[in-house]
Amino acid sequence: MNDTVTQLSSDSRKSALANWVTLNTPDNWHPIELQSLGSDAGFRRYFRFRQPSEWLAVDAPPTTEDSQQFIAIARLLRAHGVHSPEILAAAPEQGFLLVEDMGDELLFRVANETNIDQLYKTAIDTLLRLPRCDDNPTLIPRYDRALLRRELEIFSEWFIGKLLGYSLDETEHQQLDQLFTRLENNALDQPQGFVHRDYHSRNLLVRADNQLGVIDFQGALWGGVTYDLVSLLRDCYLRWPTHKVNEWALYYRQRAIELQQLPAVGEAEFLRWFDWLGLQRHIKVLGIFARLHLRDNKPGYLQDLPLVIRYTLEVADQYSELQEFAGWFTQKLLPIAQQQNWYSDYRTAGDRP
Repeated sequence: MNDTVTQLSSDSRKSALANWVTLNTPDNWHPIELQSLGSDAGFRRYFRFRQPSEWLAVDAPPTTEDSQQFIAIARLLRAHGVHSPEILAAAPEQGFLLVEDMGDELLFRVANETNIDQLYKTAIDTLLRLPRCDDNPTLIPRYDRALLRRELEIFSEWFIGKLLGYSLDETEHQQLDQLFTRLENNALDQPQGFVHRDYHSRNLLVRADNQLGVIDFQGALWGGVTYDLVSLLRDCYLRWPTHKVNEWALYYRQRAIELQQLPAVGEAEFLRWFDWLGLQRHIKVLGIFARLHLRDNKPGYLQDLPLVIRYTLEVADQYSELQEFAGWFTQKLLPIAQQQNWYSDYRTAGDRP
């Protein structure tokens, strides 16, 4: 689909959304004029339409977005004490929703060196409410080996092949297959539970009561318990010192054991679960950010690749089983990446001035 057709389709959906909002809101809110807040990494778009804003109009094209899943997960989270957006009206078959406007105070914008302990412990305490959600396979798909492998192969196809233009030989395919199997085993061998799947600083909003609102959960799965924790603490958009990350990770471990959400796992084993599942996520994200640029015309994510590379290599260098991958990445892929316009020195990516 070319850009002109895409624009026409977007404009027609915006007009249809405005008409739908008009039909589902009081007369004294009219006329409805939608003001764009932009889109996310998917195809959803968000609009405000009155001030002060209480509700957002959401365009979630049904060809790419599952609004029924969004509605069901939102209700599930609210039922377990997590502040997900309230839903005023919904037409899932059209991909239109009216959802609570939680404001603009993203954790990404608010967090700094003076408030991070309070904010991140609040984020972890909120995360610890998610395991209360009952396992419902009809609502929450399994984060199984097949899905883990499909995600990892996004790296091979989109980052290695299409963004860097590097062709893997048979030996390299086999080495990546062995790495991917190890990462899959780690994800599946740790305790399983509710996984938000994108629990990070751009999907958490600081509310007036200092609690956190949680958004962008419609891709939820049932998978490894450390997945959301590493998404939060090794955030692809925001980096914190390694000693703080480990301190917060072990705070989660201790609280989860106290709440009987985890067995009495030792610190080293828990951090291995955390590190290796984070590596799976970051390898996948390298592919996803490349795909967002090349397929979806969203080049803004390229600037975040150096930080994701940093996480990838730092973790792989820590474990003898992963060091072969780190060495291969550094020798084969990094020199190609360094020639690209988006590249900056990964060794300092995410550092604060």
